[in-house]
Amino acid sequence: QVQLMESGGGLVQTGESLRLSCGASENIFNFNAMGWFRQAPGKERELVAEINVGGRKDYSDSVKGRFSIFRDGPTNTVYLQMNSLKPEDTGVYYCHARILRDRHYWGQGTQVTVSS
Repeated sequence: QVQLMESGGGLVQTGESLRLSCGASENIFNFNAMGWFRQAPGKERELVAEINVGGRKDYSDSVKGRFSIFRDGPTNTVYLQMNSLKPEDTGVYYCHARILRDRHYWGQGTQVTVSS
């Protein structure tokens, strides 16, 4: 059973940075893509950033230029570097991995709160 474990969330002020980590229980290159979703209170879960097995990176328009997704193969870890944080970035951030388009795996989530 695939396990994804997030860490790195917390409470920060507007303009500060955080780095989220997602450790996978198996080789991250077994997945077609890994990424980060977030869910704000009362809103649907949305994709923030994704990196596919070939290294292509995609970002939501709201985080382009501020967030960066990258990975470390030897430690089976995917990171989300979040800079210039805004209050609207507040939410629970979930690590996600997928195999093709029909097998999805989720972490337990980590809370990010950005105060104004």
